[in-house]
Amino acid sequence: MTTVTEVFTKDAALLGREPEAALRFKADLAQGIPWLTALLEAIERWDLHAEVVGDRFYVYLVADEALDWLVLAERLLASVQGLVPVEETEALLLYGRLPSPLSADDFRRLIGPAKHRAVTNFWYGISVEEAIHLAVEREVRKSRRASGKPEETRLDEIVYERIYGAAQAELIKRFCEERKEKPPAEMSLTLMKEFTYWLFKLRLKSSDPARLASDTKKGLDLLRSLGQGALYGIP
Repeated sequence: MTTVTEVFTKDAALLGREPEAALRFKADLAQGIPWLTALLEAIERWDLHAEVVGDRFYVYLVADEALDWLVLAERLLASVQGLVPVEETEALLLYGRLPSPLSADDFRRLIGPAKHRAVTNFWYGISVEEAIHLAVEREVRKSRRASGKPEETRLDEIVYERIYGAAQAELIKRFCEERKEKPPAEMSLTLMKEFTYWLFKLRLKSSDPARLASDTKKGLDLLRSLGQGALYGIP
């Protein structure tokens, strides 16, 4: 079985050369292949984990395991402006809406097994983990309103302590220590995704099975209520 890392190179830039997958994507569109199909097939062929395009640094593979396919879709769609309807591009990238229904089986088939594993890692390790935070935050707000308490100013800290048993600052410190880095003054979006994926793995290791299942269900239920499962080939 091909592993996630085996289908990505480690080069962060292509020295001005457009990747073959991007060229093929444009050619497929010119031949009339539906753009979502062509896009997912381009993602299946893609082999860069990160890339510099102009003044933009794209990171596609988080923690060498989780593929942020919407970031890769953004990069590919930017390379074919004029060939894909703007409103459909914006619907996908801004609101997570696909241009047409797509079954989980078709999603898996189009992006291939290795990329699907990487996308699934992103779904559970980042999308679901972020949704758990939001779900617990809503629980805290609802509980405080029901008891007539004022709005909590330390809401983030309460959420982190409930889910992971430690304050956010302490968790960031541990995360950076494992990476042999100093805690940053401010978390970039890319680093925040890495941190979230680290939190996911921490929760897998430290939570008892019942609690793990319960928290994961909260995140999954929230995402499914928003119709986000189809974006990751999740029924």
